[in-house]
Amino acid sequence: MPKGGRKGGHKGRARQYTSPEEIDAQLQAEKQKAREEEEQEEGGDGAAGDPKKEKKSLDSDESEEEEDDHQQKRKGVEGLIDIENPNRVAQTTKKVTQLDLDGPKELSRREREEIEKQKAKERYMKMHLAGKTEQAKADLARLAIIRKQREEAARKKEEERKAKDDATLSGKRMQSLSLNK
Repeated sequence: MPKGGRKGGHKGRARQYTSPEEIDAQLQAEKQKAREEEEQEEGGDGAAGDPKKEKKSLDSDESEEEEDDHQQKRKGVEGLIDIENPNRVAQTTKKVTQLDLDGPKELSRREREEIEKQKAKERYMKMHLAGKTEQAKADLARLAIIRKQREEAARKKEEERKAKDDATLSGKRMQSLSLNK
């Protein structure tokens, strides 16, 4: 008999589909359960918390931090097991009033090196423009040599042009003299 000759395959049971009404009922049941758990947590704090509420108004900063710690949801097994790791740092949220924006900001090694590199480059460029670096002196010497060569080339061209003009003028004179005779 060929593979797949039977309908439905040989593994597993017959499929059962849940109706949309059953899905809605399950979701509502889960929401109700979550609400009851929240009410139990709030109710447990509220019954023995009347004296604490008065204390909270006096020490609001400390109590808010404690509430934040309790309200944070723990992931995975953290909620079931208390972990005492001295190396673990709990993340604490800082208020805007506690942030120190005016204080000196510590830079990483790479950032410090990058800033020092930029400052060194700026210093070098200032020295270069002033002509105090070896490279600037070499550039200025090279430019002076090029200037002299160009002046000499311009002078030679001028002399050649004058010589050519003199030759054409003398040639015209000779021609005009020969025509006059």
